[in-house]
Amino acid sequence: MNQNKRIIIVSNRLPVKLTWKDGAITYQTSEGGLATGLSTIYKQNQNLWIGWPGSAVAEEDQSKVKTDLALQNLSPIFLTQQEINDFYEGFSNETLWPLFHYFPTYASYHPEQWEVYQSVNKKFAEAVLKIATKDDIIWVHDYQLMLVPQMVRHELPEVNIGFFNHIPFPSYEIFRLLPWRKELLCGVLGADVIGFQTYDDVRHFISAANRLAGINGSVNELNVKDRVVSVDAFPISIDYKKYRQLAEQSMTRRNEKKLHKLTNNNKLIISIDRLDYSKGIIHRLEAFSLMLERYPELRGKIVYIQLVVPSRDNVPKYKEIKEEMNRMVSEINGRFGMLGWQPIQHFYRSFSPTLLSALYRAADVALVTPMRDGMNLVSKEYVASKTDQKGVLVLSEMAGASRELSEAVMVNPNDIWNFCETIYQALNMPEDEQKRRMTAMQQTVSRFDINNWVTNFIDKLAEVKLRQMSLATRVINPSIAQKIAISYVHSAKRLLLLDYDGTLVPFQQQTKDAKPDDQLIHILESLSADPHNHVVIVSGRDYETLEGWLGHLPIDFIAEHGAWYKEHGKAWKNRRDLNVDWKKEVENVLSVYVNRTPGAYIEEKSYSLAWHYRNAQAGLGELRAHELADDIRHFVADRGLQILEGDKVLEIKNLNVNKGRASKRWLEKELYDFIMAIGDDYTDEDMFKAMPQDAITIKVGSNVSAATYFLNSYKEVRGLLSEMYHTTASETMLNLPLKEVS
Repeated sequence: MNQNKRIIIVSNRLPVKLTWKDGAITYQTSEGGLATGLSTIYKQNQNLWIGWPGSAVAEEDQSKVKTDLALQNLSPIFLTQQEINDFYEGFSNETLWPLFHYFPTYASYHPEQWEVYQSVNKKFAEAVLKIATKDDIIWVHDYQLMLVPQMVRHELPEVNIGFFNHIPFPSYEIFRLLPWRKELLCGVLGADVIGFQTYDDVRHFISAANRLAGINGSVNELNVKDRVVSVDAFPISIDYKKYRQLAEQSMTRRNEKKLHKLTNNNKLIISIDRLDYSKGIIHRLEAFSLMLERYPELRGKIVYIQLVVPSRDNVPKYKEIKEEMNRMVSEINGRFGMLGWQPIQHFYRSFSPTLLSALYRAADVALVTPMRDGMNLVSKEYVASKTDQKGVLVLSEMAGASRELSEAVMVNPNDIWNFCETIYQALNMPEDEQKRRMTAMQQTVSRFDINNWVTNFIDKLAEVKLRQMSLATRVINPSIAQKIAISYVHSAKRLLLLDYDGTLVPFQQQTKDAKPDDQLIHILESLSADPHNHVVIVSGRDYETLEGWLGHLPIDFIAEHGAWYKEHGKAWKNRRDLNVDWKKEVENVLSVYVNRTPGAYIEEKSYSLAWHYRNAQAGLGELRAHELADDIRHFVADRGLQILEGDKVLEIKNLNVNKGRASKRWLEKELYDFIMAIGDDYTDEDMFKAMPQDAITIKVGSNVSAATYFLNSYKEVRGLLSEMYHTTASETMLNLPLKEVS
């Protein structure tokens, strides 16, 4: 972990809560997982934690609170009651919370609450900016502050920002329901590292970024303008040693004995939840009731202790859940209870840490069965507390913890019949199997504890920043730009190899619509009019199209990746050694995928076939492209062909035809003292690799490339080319937006 930089933690809540006792302010330390996990960080050196202290504070008390909390490296954000109502209770918990937990019908969309959400996020960002420098690490937490990363980035573009979302991130189809989806997405994309609990959340976020903001990338990296952003899974955990030690304390053991005595040494089932519709409390009670009905022999032999921590029970939806929960508990106890035994012991309050630990130790079965949960640390607390390795964890597939605790007994809480049978299976699991499962889970939780989570995230931030710096260290600054200008002006023979689509013109929905405009024609005319310049268009397009669009210019052409070529003033020539017998068979396969993918179409060239999916539904086109590539991979390999994956296109061509080989024909013609090659996709990599070491190679886009530099778009390419032909010996190119690729 990077110990040299100051870390500024930003979350909705501080790790302490303000309370008033006898008219005096007191500060109660939070026992939450985040507070525990970050306690070792924010108390160190000059580190700081910025957040809301948990309640409204009168203006006359704010100065004292600031002074008191500063002693603990804490900086409070004060919210008015209206801000608490609209930002926290409103937009955060009545819009984002239900939607992100896959309860879209529970979500409300009030523009006035969105406005307050924006203003409160701005208040947090301003608090950060008052103290932060570009050398700090800013770590923003959770769904309440999704706009903060970009707000901070706007003012401190070089600062290292992390964002971690503690709750699930929904699929694109759910997320798109938000009227302010793009603003939230772009807010989060201000971070350098975006962390989620599971890989599923990562996939959903990347999909949303691609579909809603047009942000592309590879694997788990996104290219946001000229900045690499890492999106990854960092499953949060607990302080394993702390829970282990707590479970072994004498007080905990005494409480455990009392629990056994109070439950007549019956088998004990427990569940611990905050009151929320996402926790699956009602489904769990239904499954428990069904089990008592199906297996009457269990009556009088088991006790279910249900602990529910109060939460927002004045909100109508939560009030409904509480009332239904109380009704079901009473019904089950009334229906199955006997003198001296009632099946459910229900508690609607919090327990002390030692009593919770005793409950974990005593429980034969723990039911952790939310309908949807980002992680759920109760499952890990239970595992850590089982010092004798006996006990069974029944875990919902919908909890993030299920991705790690694979030895738990998994259940789908929506399948009530199977849920019932799973609880019965857990109650009757042999002891040796219990120990085997529990030992495996303890090894996982102990290794990947809260300290590991913190270290991994901070290390990832450092890693990404180094990667960004490696791109930035060779950014064309005024000095380097001047050298390029001088080199261009004083060279006698210049070779300019220029790709077409995505490099000189933007991509279009239909390939035939990417005709050159007047500006491009002017640029090419100006470059080719200079007797020192030799301009070559190096494209994957068919030669007829290039001839029709640009044939009147005094330039050379390489078409279809090198299958056709032409020198100015001469006729088109082709590679006569190329075989096209394969085309009919491949076209039949491509046609199948055209029929399965609305918007896709086939482009036939002399020596290749291209399957375009730019007009297909986002996601579906990519899926079909992967299927198609897998389907024809063996056929292509057996016939000496190659699959090229371009921007929304798959092209099948002869293996020995590529832009690199074709470009060498021009490199060998003369001795050039200035060579520049510009391209935008995978097909141009062969051209970059074929260039001599002193050539200027430029990739359009910030993907990993063999090119030396990169530009962001075709507009910047045109700007660069215009600067070049306008340059004289006395002019410089001081403001070129050129940046280098790793």
